[in-house]
Amino acid sequence: MHREAPPGAAFVVLRRDSDGRWELLGEVARRRGLPARAARAAAIAEASGGSARPGEDYAAVLRSEWRVARDW
Repeated sequence: MHREAPPGAAFVVLRRDSDGRWELLGEVARRRGLPARAARAAAIAEASGGSARPGEDYAAVLRSEWRVARDW
């Protein structure tokens, strides 16, 4: 996982903890050539170090959308 913001298209990856709060895992470069759902799954796998399991709550938001969502 990237500690610095990767260049180009990227996902902001979050994980919901047991208290219902979202934890920022980091930013992961979007893998070119993958469909959107597969690219999000790959970003979650990379950001979680492969520890993401079914039933856990993760979100992968395109960095460009993340910026727009925060612009209020």
